[in-house]
Amino acid sequence: MQPIETRKFLTHKAVLVMLSAAIDRAEAMGQPQCIVIVDASGGTLAELKMTGAKFLSLKSARAKALTAASTGKPSSAIPEPVRPAIAAATGGAVTGLPGGLPVMVDGELVGGIGIGSGSGDQDVDVANAALAKIGATQW
Repeated sequence: MQPIETRKFLTHKAVLVMLSAAIDRAEAMGQPQCIVIVDASGGTLAELKMTGAKFLSLKSARAKALTAASTGKPSSAIPEPVRPAIAAATGGAVTGLPGGLPVMVDGELVGGIGIGSGSGDQDVDVANAALAKIGATQW
């Protein structure tokens, strides 16, 4: 094992591109959204509540982004039977709600995006629009 690794990371420019794509998709579907983008360690890179989005959805969008960044899988992949226990154990930081997707670039996990305020399908659609714009894996 080498003592130093080279890793990919989300730049501020990539985050701005993702935010713009998510906003455009949400506006096109007529559903204002809360958007949270985190890096691979869960640090917040961007957080936006679109005009008209539900303010509590910002909290669920954050949990979705953190879940995806932590697991490297969509937030909805958390098994149904363990969702309440995991949510309780993490103070709500982990959720099984749809709308959280890992940001994978060339097979490497670089972060997570969480979308909230629409239906689960709408949230996933908006997240995938953001991923597509930077060439990340879509789910």
